[in-house]
Amino acid sequence: MENTTDKPLRTFVDVQNEAIKVLETVYDPEIPVNIYELGLIYEVNVSVDLNIEIVMSLTSPFCPAAQSMPAEIKEKLSAMEGVKNVEVRVTFEPQWTQDLMSESAKLQLGFM
Repeated sequence: MENTTDKPLRTFVDVQNEAIKVLETVYDPEIPVNIYELGLIYEVNVSVDLNIEIVMSLTSPFCPAAQSMPAEIKEKLSAMEGVKNVEVRVTFEPQWTQDLMSESAKLQLGFM
């Protein structure tokens, strides 16, 4: 397929990198660290057709944001240029632990 605009074609890697930046704007309402740094995002999969699949967990199965957080993620990722479909899957396998947090998140929360 030929690119008929002056803009370069976006690759799935470009979209994956942008998706991670978008995920860094989503926060757990009870913890002042974004969900990516918290380690709640297990997978960011982007197909060559620019469909996005997010596999994520929550800090607890009883998290009050269990409905709103996946909906916010889907809404924000769906707004990205060229993205056709977004699926957000919540899993508790493996169970989230503080070990999944980035060093930055641990430092920010006083765990280091």
